[in-house]
Amino acid sequence: MGVIKDTFNLLGLTVIFDFLKDVIERIRYILLPPKAFSWQTLIYLSVFSWLMSSLANPNSPARDIIAFFGWVFLIAGTSWYTTDKPLYIPGTVMPVGAVITGGIVSIFAFGREEMIVDRTIIFWPTISAIITAIPEFFEGSGTDVKTQLPKLEDRQSGIVLIGCCMLLSCWLNLYIVTDEWLNEYPSAQYPVATDENPRTNDLLTVLEPENEIPKNGVLILNKVQSSVLDQLNGKSWSEVERWLKSSNQNATELGRKIIDIHLAEFDEKDFWKVQARVESIDPQDINTYRLDLFSVWEGPSSKDGYYLKSSCQIQPIAESVDAVGAQPQRITVAEIECAPKISYIREKFTQK
Repeated sequence: MGVIKDTFNLLGLTVIFDFLKDVIERIRYILLPPKAFSWQTLIYLSVFSWLMSSLANPNSPARDIIAFFGWVFLIAGTSWYTTDKPLYIPGTVMPVGAVITGGIVSIFAFGREEMIVDRTIIFWPTISAIITAIPEFFEGSGTDVKTQLPKLEDRQSGIVLIGCCMLLSCWLNLYIVTDEWLNEYPSAQYPVATDENPRTNDLLTVLEPENEIPKNGVLILNKVQSSVLDQLNGKSWSEVERWLKSSNQNATELGRKIIDIHLAEFDEKDFWKVQARVESIDPQDINTYRLDLFSVWEGPSSKDGYYLKSSCQIQPIAESVDAVGAQPQRITVAEIECAPKISYIREKFTQK
């Protein structure tokens, strides 16, 4: 029994040693170039170039030149290694190595400092397809290489592959551009419903889903309404009436200041404007007014446009004022009350 046990132990050690030997041989094959002209040499040259460029003077053109050759060596070495025994993407004639090399080339051409930028992603598929098609125009290996015209079927598959990848690049570009537009012009995506009924929203607490109402329009009306309340509430009635006579001009100027401050981060700020309208609520009571405030969207939309509306009621009230050394006096001041809701109206705004 002892001899059998020792035999099994010896066999186990032999298997472990063989496994470790195989791993070491693989690592040795990857790290040690079998000859001077190999993909490992190119990778080492790229690492050496980047190391030298990092030690060079940042303001020296030599630093950029050395870094440039570092990228060239990396691209060449990666392309060589990944095409040595190509692994193809299922259902295509594109090697996985071409995709990896295409990514590196795209980063080299458009990224570098930031590595991944929009153009890096957009051009990646097209560059990978071109890298896949280039070897078809050459035959031979090493230094014994000459040009050739690919076979008809190879040319057809190459054209189809490049065309499909260019189409994919176009779709990626469309997605990125659309995403940038929606980030800069978020209010352009809202008026997509087809019903004609106005939507109402609580001015302070939004009750609709977030994707149902333009937040920037609500923000503008919040700020404009708050400023109007500060300017008119409790002021003398004669002063308020003067303000109301030029209400549209006053509201427009006030809205522009608010838009420039609170929508400064959005390119869409130029498509918003504020309008105002004053009407008498009761013909028999000419001193009671309704002030309508509008935040109007003039940018692109699925219809002619849309706007948001809030209303405030303004009326005079008598108020007692203590006078020094005299009887209290009564003066007329303005009282303003604003509705807690705004209307979201999907149609083109017209000033009546």
